[in-house]
Amino acid sequence: MLTRSARRTRRMPLLTGAGAVLLLALSACSSSGSDSDAESGGSSSAGGSDRLSGTVNVFAAASLTESFTELGEDFEKQHPGTKVVFNFGGSDSLAAGITSGAPADVFASASPRTMKVVTDADAAAGTPVTFVRNQLEIATLPGNPDGITSLEGLTGDDLKVVLCDRTVPCGAAAQKALTAAGLKLTPVSYEEDVKSALNKVVLKEADAAVVYRTDVRAAGDKVEGVEFPESAKAVNDYPITLLRDAPNAEVGKEFIELVRSAEGQKVLTEAGFTAP
Repeated sequence: MLTRSARRTRRMPLLTGAGAVLLLALSACSSSGSDSDAESGGSSSAGGSDRLSGTVNVFAAASLTESFTELGEDFEKQHPGTKVVFNFGGSDSLAAGITSGAPADVFASASPRTMKVVTDADAAAGTPVTFVRNQLEIATLPGNPDGITSLEGLTGDDLKVVLCDRTVPCGAAAQKALTAAGLKLTPVSYEEDVKSALNKVVLKEADAAVVYRTDVRAAGDKVEGVEFPESAKAVNDYPITLLRDAPNAEVGKEFIELVRSAEGQKVLTEAGFTAP
Protein backbone atom coordinates (compact mmCIF):
# COMPACT_ATOMS: atom_id res chain seq x y z
CA MET A 1 0.00 0.00 0.00
CA LEU A 2 1.32 3.36 -1.03
CA THR A 3 1.73 6.05 1.50
CA ARG A 4 0.30 9.56 0.86
CA SER A 5 3.85 10.71 0.23
CA ALA A 6 4.46 8.02 -2.38
CA ARG A 7 1.15 8.75 -4.11
CA ARG A 8 2.12 12.44 -4.31
CA THR A 9 5.52 11.48 -5.71
CA ARG A 10 4.00 9.32 -8.45
CA ARG A 11 1.52 12.05 -9.47
CA MET A 12 4.21 14.68 -9.88
CA PRO A 13 5.72 13.32 -13.12
CA LEU A 14 2.19 12.94 -14.55
CA LEU A 15 1.35 16.55 -13.72
CA THR A 16 4.66 17.65 -15.08
CA GLY A 17 3.99 15.76 -18.33
CA ALA A 18 0.55 17.32 -18.68
CA GLY A 19 2.05 20.69 -17.92
CA ALA A 20 4.65 20.13 -20.60
CA VAL A 21 1.93 19.32 -23.13
CA LEU A 22 0.02 22.41 -22.09
CA LEU A 23 3.20 24.48 -22.27
CA LEU A 24 3.91 23.22 -25.78
CA ALA A 25 0.34 24.02 -26.85
CA LEU A 26 0.59 27.50 -25.39
CA SER A 27 3.96 27.98 -27.03
CA ALA A 28 2.54 26.93 -30.40
CA CYS A 29 -0.37 29.34 -29.98
CA SER A 30 2.00 32.07 -28.97
CA SER A 31 4.22 31.35 -31.97
CA SER A 32 1.22 31.31 -34.29
CA GLY A 33 0.00 34.56 -32.76
CA SER A 34 3.40 36.11 -33.25
CA ASP A 35 3.42 35.04 -36.88
CA SER A 36 -0.09 36.43 -37.33
CA ASP A 37 0.91 39.64 -35.62
CA ALA A 38 3.92 39.89 -37.89
CA GLU A 39 1.72 39.32 -40.92
CA SER A 40 -0.82 41.75 -39.58
CA GLY A 41 1.93 44.22 -38.87
CA GLY A 42 3.21 43.75 -42.40
CA SER A 43 -0.27 44.39 -43.78
CA SER A 44 -0.67 47.46 -41.61
CA SER A 45 2.68 48.67 -42.75
CA ALA A 46 1.74 48.05 -46.34
CA GLY A 47 -1.59 49.79 -45.73
CA GLY A 48 0.31 52.66 -44.18
CA SER A 49 2.52 52.96 -47.24
CA ASP A 50 -0.64 53.07 -49.39
CA ARG A 51 -1.85 56.05 -47.43
CA LEU A 52 -1.64 59.23 -49.50
CA SER A 53 0.94 61.83 -48.53
CA GLY A 54 3.01 64.62 -49.96
CA THR A 55 2.39 67.57 -52.25
CA VAL A 56 0.44 67.42 -55.50
CA ASN A 57 1.03 70.22 -58.01
CA VAL A 58 -2.03 71.09 -60.07
CA PHE A 59 -1.78 73.36 -63.11
CA ALA A 60 -5.29 74.68 -63.78
CA ALA A 61 -7.03 77.27 -65.95
CA ALA A 62 -7.62 80.60 -64.20
CA SER A 63 -11.39 80.16 -64.42
CA LEU A 64 -11.11 77.14 -62.09
CA THR A 65 -9.55 79.19 -59.28
CA GLU A 66 -12.49 79.32 -56.86
CA SER A 67 -13.89 75.83 -57.41
CA PHE A 68 -10.51 74.05 -57.44
CA THR A 69 -9.36 75.94 -54.35
CA GLU A 70 -12.44 74.61 -52.54
CA LEU A 71 -11.82 71.10 -53.82
CA GLY A 72 -8.17 71.33 -52.78
CA GLU A 73 -9.19 72.16 -49.23
CA ASP A 74 -11.66 69.26 -49.22
CA PHE A 75 -8.97 66.91 -50.54
CA GLU A 76 -6.50 67.87 -47.79
CA LYS A 77 -9.18 67.25 -45.13
CA GLN A 78 -9.99 63.85 -46.61
CA HIS A 79 -6.30 62.90 -46.89
CA PRO A 80 -4.31 64.25 -43.93
CA GLY A 81 -0.66 64.47 -44.84
CA THR A 82 -1.30 65.76 -48.36
CA LYS A 83 -1.00 69.30 -49.68
CA VAL A 84 -2.50 70.61 -52.92
CA VAL A 85 -0.52 73.40 -54.57
CA PHE A 86 -2.17 75.22 -57.47
CA ASN A 87 -0.72 77.14 -60.38
CA PHE A 88 -3.62 79.05 -61.95
CA GLY A 89 -3.23 80.94 -65.20
CA GLY A 90 -3.91 81.04 -68.90
CA SER A 91 -4.13 77.51 -70.25
CA ASP A 92 -1.67 78.25 -73.04
CA SER A 93 1.06 79.47 -70.68
CA LEU A 94 0.45 76.52 -68.36
CA ALA A 95 0.75 74.09 -71.26
CA ALA A 96 3.98 75.78 -72.34
CA GLY A 97 5.36 75.43 -68.81
CA ILE A 98 4.50 71.74 -68.67
CA THR A 99 6.10 70.95 -72.03
CA SER A 100 9.18 72.87 -70.89
CA GLY A 101 9.57 70.58 -67.90
CA ALA A 102 7.82 72.42 -65.08
CA PRO A 103 7.15 69.97 -62.21
CA ALA A 104 3.42 69.25 -62.26
CA ASP A 105 1.19 66.29 -61.49
CA VAL A 106 -2.16 67.33 -62.97
CA PHE A 107 -3.21 69.64 -65.80
CA ALA A 108 -6.77 70.98 -66.09
CA SER A 109 -7.19 73.06 -69.24
CA ALA A 110 -10.00 75.37 -70.38
CA SER A 111 -9.97 73.91 -73.89
CA PRO A 112 -9.03 70.78 -75.83
CA ARG A 113 -6.78 72.91 -78.05
CA THR A 114 -4.44 73.84 -75.21
CA MET A 115 -4.57 70.30 -73.83
CA LYS A 116 -3.45 69.09 -77.26
CA VAL A 117 -0.20 71.00 -76.80
CA VAL A 118 0.53 68.71 -73.83
CA THR A 119 -0.62 65.47 -75.45
CA ASP A 120 1.29 66.22 -78.67
CA ALA A 121 4.44 66.60 -76.56
CA ASP A 122 3.72 63.17 -75.04
CA ALA A 123 3.53 64.82 -71.62
CA ALA A 124 0.16 63.33 -70.59
CA ALA A 125 0.06 60.01 -68.75
CA GLY A 126 -3.16 58.95 -70.44
CA THR A 127 -6.09 60.23 -72.47
CA PRO A 128 -7.45 63.52 -71.08
CA VAL A 129 -11.07 63.45 -69.96
CA THR A 130 -13.58 66.31 -70.19
CA PHE A 131 -14.88 67.00 -66.68
CA VAL A 132 -16.93 70.21 -67.16
CA ARG A 133 -17.99 72.80 -69.74
CA ASN A 134 -18.14 76.59 -69.52
CA GLN A 135 -19.96 79.33 -71.38
CA LEU A 136 -19.28 83.01 -72.00
CA GLU A 137 -21.07 85.97 -70.45
CA ILE A 138 -20.61 89.74 -70.57
CA ALA A 139 -19.40 91.29 -67.32
CA THR A 140 -20.47 94.92 -66.90
CA LEU A 141 -20.07 97.49 -64.15
CA PRO A 142 -22.48 96.98 -61.23
CA GLY A 143 -25.99 98.00 -62.19
CA ASN A 144 -25.05 97.87 -65.90
CA PRO A 145 -25.00 101.69 -66.27
CA ASP A 146 -24.34 101.48 -70.02
CA GLY A 147 -27.44 99.37 -70.59
CA ILE A 148 -25.57 96.56 -72.38
CA THR A 149 -28.02 93.84 -73.39
CA SER A 150 -26.22 92.00 -76.18
CA LEU A 151 -22.87 91.24 -77.76
CA GLU A 152 -23.63 93.90 -80.37
CA GLY A 153 -23.98 96.42 -77.58
CA LEU A 154 -20.22 96.13 -76.96
CA THR A 155 -19.34 97.58 -80.35
CA GLY A 156 -20.15 101.20 -79.43
CA ASP A 157 -17.23 103.61 -79.79
CA ASP A 158 -17.82 105.12 -76.36
CA LEU A 159 -17.38 101.83 -74.51
CA LYS A 160 -14.12 100.48 -73.09
CA VAL A 161 -14.25 96.73 -73.59
CA VAL A 162 -11.56 94.15 -72.80
CA LEU A 163 -11.16 90.63 -74.11
CA CYS A 164 -8.93 87.72 -73.24
CA ASP A 165 -5.98 87.26 -75.57
CA ARG A 166 -6.89 85.20 -78.65
CA THR A 167 -4.33 82.55 -77.68
CA VAL A 168 -6.13 81.63 -74.45
CA PRO A 169 -9.40 79.66 -74.40
CA CYS A 170 -11.68 82.50 -73.25
CA GLY A 171 -10.28 84.76 -75.99
CA ALA A 172 -10.66 82.10 -78.66
CA ALA A 173 -14.24 81.49 -77.52
CA ALA A 174 -15.02 85.22 -77.61
CA GLN A 175 -13.75 85.43 -81.19
CA LYS A 176 -15.90 82.42 -82.11
CA ALA A 177 -18.97 84.09 -80.60
CA LEU A 178 -18.26 87.39 -82.39
CA THR A 179 -17.87 85.54 -85.68
CA ALA A 180 -21.17 83.75 -85.08
CA ALA A 181 -22.81 87.13 -84.50
CA GLY A 182 -21.13 88.68 -87.55
CA LEU A 183 -19.51 91.34 -85.39
CA LYS A 184 -16.08 92.93 -85.16
CA LEU A 185 -14.88 94.30 -81.86
CA THR A 186 -11.70 96.20 -81.11
CA PRO A 187 -11.03 96.04 -77.37
CA VAL A 188 -8.97 98.55 -75.40
CA SER A 189 -6.80 95.63 -74.32
CA TYR A 190 -6.29 91.90 -74.62
CA GLU A 191 -5.63 90.23 -71.27
CA GLU A 192 -3.47 87.18 -70.53
CA ASP A 193 -6.27 85.23 -68.81
CA VAL A 194 -9.93 85.51 -67.88
CA LYS A 195 -9.29 86.77 -64.35
CA SER A 196 -7.20 89.64 -65.68
CA ALA A 197 -9.98 90.59 -68.10
CA LEU A 198 -12.60 90.50 -65.38
CA ASN A 199 -10.41 92.49 -63.01
CA LYS A 200 -10.37 95.41 -65.46
CA VAL A 201 -14.13 95.75 -64.91
CA VAL A 202 -13.90 95.16 -61.16
CA LEU A 203 -11.37 98.00 -60.94
CA LYS A 204 -13.57 100.15 -63.21
CA GLU A 205 -10.77 100.41 -65.77
CA ALA A 206 -13.16 99.03 -68.38
CA ASP A 207 -16.91 99.18 -68.93
CA ALA A 208 -17.30 95.53 -69.90
CA ALA A 209 -15.45 92.30 -70.61
CA VAL A 210 -16.33 89.03 -72.29
CA VAL A 211 -15.51 86.34 -69.73
CA TYR A 212 -16.92 83.06 -68.47
CA ARG A 213 -20.16 83.02 -66.55
CA THR A 214 -18.34 81.21 -63.75
CA ASP A 215 -16.12 84.27 -63.31
CA VAL A 216 -19.13 86.60 -63.28
CA ARG A 217 -20.67 84.46 -60.56
CA ALA A 218 -17.42 84.35 -58.56
CA ALA A 219 -17.17 88.17 -58.65
CA GLY A 220 -20.50 88.55 -56.87
CA ASP A 221 -21.84 92.11 -56.74
CA LYS A 222 -18.59 93.57 -58.11
CA VAL A 223 -19.94 93.09 -61.65
CA GLU A 224 -23.20 92.35 -63.39
CA GLY A 225 -23.63 89.55 -65.89
CA VAL A 226 -25.34 89.76 -69.27
CA GLU A 227 -26.10 86.57 -71.19
CA PHE A 228 -26.06 86.52 -74.99
CA PRO A 229 -27.28 83.79 -77.36
CA GLU A 230 -24.07 83.52 -79.41
CA SER A 231 -22.31 82.10 -76.35
CA ALA A 232 -24.04 78.77 -77.06
CA LYS A 233 -21.86 78.47 -80.17
CA ALA A 234 -18.65 78.99 -78.19
CA VAL A 235 -18.91 76.54 -75.30
CA ASN A 236 -15.56 75.33 -73.98
CA ASP A 237 -14.87 71.76 -72.87
CA TYR A 238 -12.45 71.46 -69.93
CA PRO A 239 -10.19 68.37 -70.09
CA ILE A 240 -8.06 67.07 -67.21
CA THR A 241 -5.15 64.63 -67.17
CA LEU A 242 -2.42 63.15 -65.04
CA LEU A 243 1.00 64.09 -66.38
CA ARG A 244 3.57 61.54 -67.48
CA ASP A 245 6.39 62.87 -65.30
CA ALA A 246 4.16 63.56 -62.29
CA PRO A 247 6.34 63.74 -59.13
CA ASN A 248 3.40 62.46 -57.04
CA ALA A 249 1.27 60.45 -59.46
CA GLU A 250 -0.65 58.54 -56.78
CA VAL A 251 -1.98 61.71 -55.15
CA GLY A 252 -2.55 63.26 -58.57
CA LYS A 253 -4.81 60.36 -59.57
CA GLU A 254 -6.83 60.74 -56.40
CA PHE A 255 -7.27 64.48 -56.94
CA ILE A 256 -8.60 63.83 -60.45
CA GLU A 257 -10.98 61.25 -58.97
CA LEU A 258 -12.30 63.90 -56.57
CA VAL A 259 -12.79 66.40 -59.40
CA ARG A 260 -14.79 63.84 -61.39
CA SER A 261 -16.75 62.50 -58.42
CA ALA A 262 -20.30 63.53 -57.51
CA GLU A 263 -18.84 65.71 -54.78
CA GLY A 264 -16.49 67.45 -57.20
CA GLN A 265 -19.19 67.91 -59.82
CA LYS A 266 -21.47 69.49 -57.22
CA VAL A 267 -18.84 72.10 -56.36
CA LEU A 268 -18.20 72.82 -60.04
CA THR A 269 -21.85 73.11 -61.07
CA GLU A 270 -22.55 75.41 -58.13
CA ALA A 271 -19.75 77.62 -59.50
CA GLY A 272 -21.59 77.84 -62.84
CA PHE A 273 -19.94 75.06 -64.85
CA THR A 274 -22.08 72.48 -66.62
CA ALA A 275 -21.63 68.73 -66.72
CA PRO A 276 -19.90 67.31 -69.83
